[in-house]
Amino acid sequence: MFNIEDIRKDFPILSRQVNGKPLVYFDNAATSQTPQQVIDVIVDYYSNYNANIHRGVHTLSQEATDLYEEARQKIQKHFNAKFSHEIIFTSGTTHGINLVANGFGSFLKKGDDIIVSALEHHSNIVPWQMLCERTGATLKVIPMNEDGELIMTAYDKLLSDNTKLVFVNHISNALGTINPIEYIIEKAHGVGAAVLIDGAQSAPHLIPDVQKLDVDFYVTSAHKMCGPTGMGMLYGKEEWLKKLPPYQGGGEMIAEVTFEKTTYADLPHKFEAGTPNICGGIAFGAAIDYLNSIGFDNIAGYENELLHYATEKLLAIDGLKIYGTSNHKTSVISFNLQGIHPYDVGTILDKMGIAVRTGHHCAQPIMDFYKIPGTIRASFAFYNTKAEIDAMVEGVKKAKMMLS
Repeated sequence: MFNIEDIRKDFPILSRQVNGKPLVYFDNAATSQTPQQVIDVIVDYYSNYNANIHRGVHTLSQEATDLYEEARQKIQKHFNAKFSHEIIFTSGTTHGINLVANGFGSFLKKGDDIIVSALEHHSNIVPWQMLCERTGATLKVIPMNEDGELIMTAYDKLLSDNTKLVFVNHISNALGTINPIEYIIEKAHGVGAAVLIDGAQSAPHLIPDVQKLDVDFYVTSAHKMCGPTGMGMLYGKEEWLKKLPPYQGGGEMIAEVTFEKTTYADLPHKFEAGTPNICGGIAFGAAIDYLNSIGFDNIAGYENELLHYATEKLLAIDGLKIYGTSNHKTSVISFNLQGIHPYDVGTILDKMGIAVRTGHHCAQPIMDFYKIPGTIRASFAFYNTKAEIDAMVEGVKKAKMMLS
């Protein structure tokens, strides 16, 4: 049922060349590629349905509204939210995190604690630092070990009655480590704290069941899931979304406006001020349909196969070190060649048509922990192949020979 050659035909960009070489795209943790099925939905929207939604009485507006809200329901079903109004459309993961951080500014005070982890992306560090500066709350950090795993015994000690919020990523974008979020959520709830999970790196590889997890907030981005950029979602439990104040003011998020007082719309519109990315929302739903047509069990199994194959091939290169060696990880490999800057390796690989990411991957504290300037990150998706991994390995060997 999983035919890699048929799947690759769905992605037009995979047939192009870069620097005269066939493209090998291993930067999926930053942005996944988009299948023709989703591209067709985008073209169809602008060709046939382009209109503003919710407020129009004319046919185009009603049709666009139906498509947009159907996409919300697809996302609700996919993540198993209890209600469709618990799905808030955002511009992406960062937007969702900032929405929650802004809302909690109304609740926190000096003496309260916020916990994040050492494995976080900058977008799940900086908003909480800004929140602490505004409220006087204290930011505490779950430390990591050499394998790139969070130290849960340290987490247990950080928790207290003062803990109000815990925020961790489901999967590390820099190392691929899968964090024990079930344990993290349960322990946080034990002291009465709310939990937000950054699912930007997990949603492309597995299906988070937000009700089963009992998570308070879950955020992700469409562009990691074969969808468009500039679109994402925030799941929030209904009771929390009702407590949080609006993030932005404007059209759509209101019930009634006078110069004396404004009342706010019901969920989800309370958090969706202004004209949304209508086409992006519809395309997000189409991307989820596409991934489910492939099957997440198939995706996980195949990507795990690629991960183990690439790990074995890369470790056979003398002087190559992999960072993030947890037994629980997804299809991301961060590595360096001894004595060679990662940027130089990435540049040579690009000349060979191989796209990898180099640098700190918006996770500078991780690099500081390992005392390195950054890594070369190869991140694999279900449309990649072992032959492409072989090409990358040969490219790394060539870079080593040229730069040593």
